[in-house]
Amino acid sequence: MKKAHFTVRGILFVLLFISMAFAGYSIYYKIKYWGFSLSPQKNADVWTVEAHISFMPTGDPIKVSLTTPSENYNFKILEQDVIAEGYKTKKEKGETNKLILTSPAREGLQDIYYRVMLFDNQDAKGKTKAPAPQAPKQPFFDDQMLATAKEILKSAKSQPGDDVQQIIRLFNQPTLDTNVLAFLPIKKNSKDTIAAIRNLLALKNIPSRTSRGIKLSENRKSFSADLMLEAYMDGKWKTYNIKDGKIGVPSDFILFQRGGDSLLDVEGGEDSSIKFSVIKSVTSSFNLAGKRADIAQQKTWFDYSIYNLPVAEQNVLKWLMIFPLGILITVLLRNIVGIQTMGTFTPMLLSMALVKTGLAAGLVSFGLIMVIGLSMRALLSKLNLLLVPRIAAVVIFVILIMQTFTVLGCRFKLDMISAAAFFPIIIMAWIIERASITWEEDGAANACQELVNSLIAALITYFVINNEVIRHIMFAFNELNLVILFVVMLLGTYTGYRLTELRRFAPIAERK
Repeated sequence: MKKAHFTVRGILFVLLFISMAFAGYSIYYKIKYWGFSLSPQKNADVWTVEAHISFMPTGDPIKVSLTTPSENYNFKILEQDVIAEGYKTKKEKGETNKLILTSPAREGLQDIYYRVMLFDNQDAKGKTKAPAPQAPKQPFFDDQMLATAKEILKSAKSQPGDDVQQIIRLFNQPTLDTNVLAFLPIKKNSKDTIAAIRNLLALKNIPSRTSRGIKLSENRKSFSADLMLEAYMDGKWKTYNIKDGKIGVPSDFILFQRGGDSLLDVEGGEDSSIKFSVIKSVTSSFNLAGKRADIAQQKTWFDYSIYNLPVAEQNVLKWLMIFPLGILITVLLRNIVGIQTMGTFTPMLLSMALVKTGLAAGLVSFGLIMVIGLSMRALLSKLNLLLVPRIAAVVIFVILIMQTFTVLGCRFKLDMISAAAFFPIIIMAWIIERASITWEEDGAANACQELVNSLIAALITYFVINNEVIRHIMFAFNELNLVILFVVMLLGTYTGYRLTELRRFAPIAERK
């Protein structure tokens, strides 16, 4: 028998290890591909970027070409749409994504709106592996400008950083070098600065390109795209901030365009402009899990998960997923600690009722029902009724008590009393019947002790399952219930002393 017992325990240990490995991988999978988190407060920022294009038609057929962001820029697109009445739209995918809108000749000011909703842009790195581009075309300088450019490159070596950073930082000194001032137009802007830096990089045979994007900041309205510089260094395209030379795309920056001459091209129109607006909203990570799974090409598993069910069904399952943890607590208290309760899983059901009623209201209601119910049961015992009719009578009494408390609670605004309606009727009747029998057979002390034990077990379970973090983890990572299953089965092989039994044998141990 001992050999068989050891074999069963060994098998259960193996199954427990497998279930823990499976649960660990599943948790990693959900966090990586579905965006789940161990925190119930985990939310995702959703940014809505709107581009407003306006221009005056010239009387010719119209073609509008707008560069739009793509998902390989380290953020995800939730949805995008265009408001352009009467225009035909199509998308062209290539090195840069293009939105093409065409229309016959029109009259009057034209307004076109493009909107994109973005999320998960916090991991942008700004370094994109790519094949080596062609050597840049050498800029055409006269002898004087060429000499000035060489002097600038020589002065840049005194600045920290790589070749690109040195030039950028030289162009952002509080007091600009005389050569830099001579190299730039008198009325310079960001485009002029980038053009000058790119010309200097071309002299050093470093390929570069201009990028345009949007800084994500709440409630920004009617602003132009910001400029960044990209240079091909060490086998990668690196993005540089032209104001300080920092490498990388900031976490709050969305790139619309990498390379190319312009963000917007309009044929058949003049005086074109594009202005951006940004709005931030917050949504639960669960709401974006399906989209994240689709983008990661992991949609199949998500489609067959509980997170793809309607919200009403998910809310029911949230409570079912916490049940195994309550069961584990009951098993530990009974088999390891060794306390006796009114029924095996009565404490867990009571704890669920306490969650619904609130702790204080639930305890008051439970106490009142027990006092009145036990009094009624004592009167019934004098009638010598048969078992089934007696229990049926107790159930009816409990229903009448709950009905009375609910009416009185609502009438006199006593929430603690009206909370009695949330307790399970059959369980309350069974506790009353079981306590009465124990009282009659083993005395009042034992009956009260079992009631107190049941209430203590219910309170321990209540504080566990009422914890928002625990409820979230058990629902989001329900594979943990498989681990709980095998832990419960292993506890079923335990044949040692309960903790409460150690006190009984303490005098013997002291004599030794």
